[in-house]
Amino acid sequence: MTKLGELIRAEISDSGPISVERYMALALGHPDHGYYAAQAPFGAQGDFITAPDISQMFGELVGLWAAEAWMAMGTPDRLRLVELGPGRGTLMQDALRAARVSQQFYASLDIHMVETSAALEQQQRAALASTGLPFTWHKHLQDVPDGPAIIIANELFDALPVRHYVRAANGWHERCVGLGQSGELAFGLSPLVEAAIAVQAPDGTILEIGAQGHQLMGVLAGRLARQGGAALIVDYGHAATCLGETLQAMRQHKSVDPLAEPGLADLTAHVDFAGLARAANAAGALVQGPVGQGVFLAALGIFERAAALRQRATPQQAAAIGTGLLRLTQGGTGMGELFKVLAVRHPSCPPLPGFSTFSGA
Repeated sequence: MTKLGELIRAEISDSGPISVERYMALALGHPDHGYYAAQAPFGAQGDFITAPDISQMFGELVGLWAAEAWMAMGTPDRLRLVELGPGRGTLMQDALRAARVSQQFYASLDIHMVETSAALEQQQRAALASTGLPFTWHKHLQDVPDGPAIIIANELFDALPVRHYVRAANGWHERCVGLGQSGELAFGLSPLVEAAIAVQAPDGTILEIGAQGHQLMGVLAGRLARQGGAALIVDYGHAATCLGETLQAMRQHKSVDPLAEPGLADLTAHVDFAGLARAANAAGALVQGPVGQGVFLAALGIFERAAALRQRATPQQAAAIGTGLLRLTQGGTGMGELFKVLAVRHPSCPPLPGFSTFSGA
């Protein structure tokens, strides 16, 4: 049992079983022993690889998208460029390099990074020092100063804790983490019936609710609706709200038991993009998408960008460009389809690039 596992077991022994949401929050965010505080999650030596690690083209196109969004906003003189969950800072590095194509946009930027992990913040500071630009770090989006903003969140919402409810004969019961017969962490059910859940489903069905993600989207969209701006959300998940469990744990690029080694494995759940869209609409913002990541990147010109890079690349570099392009855009079970992109914008802002369909509902 890990040190964090012992702490969780002690909490359960003292106060009773905890929610899946509480367990995820501790496993990922404990200040000393949580996954993002104690592990090196990103890259080939970590537990997963994100799009910015695969190819510079991803961050570059995000940077160009931000410049287009800024123009759609009416080119405000001062713009808050905000990244939520900036990882190692790679996406922002690449985005800022591409943003230099518009000196007016580049000069307008006031850059803010929202990061809860002190360890990752230090990595971001080191990575971004070479830009020569001033950055400000915050723990929460609400701490970012007021003003028109473009907000980027790549693979953030999947790491926000979720709650699980299981359908039984007499109604829905919350799924909890308690102690098994040998003292190990184990899933169980609360004896209380959740009367507020009216969803009809067969016994044994699991309902997964990302309340924290919906709450964050409400804050984000509410800010944009009041102060102007746009947001780009990229993550893996489903376009329509559905039943079933998607909680998974990854360690060294392999699936593991989510309860076995808390603090050592990454925990994620698929993003309910329809739920995020509803939360954004309820806060007064409009949405575009979601569309597959491959469709979005193709609309922004990733194939043309790859061709341009290949022209001045060595054979080895050209091969790497082609591999990265395929990984980012491949359909089926690849990132191009599994990952979705959602844009959120102020009601007066015209439709943003990268989306073949638009919904203002």
